Amino acid sequence: MELSKSLSTRLKEILTTGKWVTGTNFKEQILNLDWQDAIKKIDNLNTIADLTFHVNYYIAGVIKVLEGGTLEIRDKFSFDYPPIQCNQDWIHLVEKFCSDSEKFIHLVENMEEEKLYDDFFDKKYGNYHRNIDVIIEHTYYHLGQVILIKKLIKNA
Repeated sequence: MELSKSLSTRLKEILTTGKWVTGTNFKEQILNLDWQDAIKKIDNLNTIADLTFHVNYYIAGVIKVLEGGTLEIRDKFSFDYPPIQCNQDWIHLVEKFCSDSEKFIHLVENMEEEKLYDDFFDKKYGNYHRNIDVIIEHTYYHLGQVILIKKLIKNA
């Protein structure tokens, strides 16, 4: 379970509790963010709410597969979510992100080592290890965007 533990540690670092590479994590960046800042549009950039939903869309989709379900996520739907119109809408999205992140970390941490090398749902998607790595890389990419957007909002 060495690789499973390593992957779950990396997931914690980027999603919920870590500060190793970036000095922050996704949860920390969105947890106390005002909902109006979360939906603030800067030029043609995605909003922080857009990016939060987008990252969680893939986490939730991979969770389904880890739990034995089918792969139902599609890139074309990865930004399709109900508009954030009040603080409660934003809180709900943040809570879903945090809850799904914790669940995902737990599932990865408890994976059998051999399972990491099995095909992920379909051979064309590579193995479980690769897909977990992609979630990590994808989240780092979007965390950087969130940090920059927050700076742009602050300086606006």
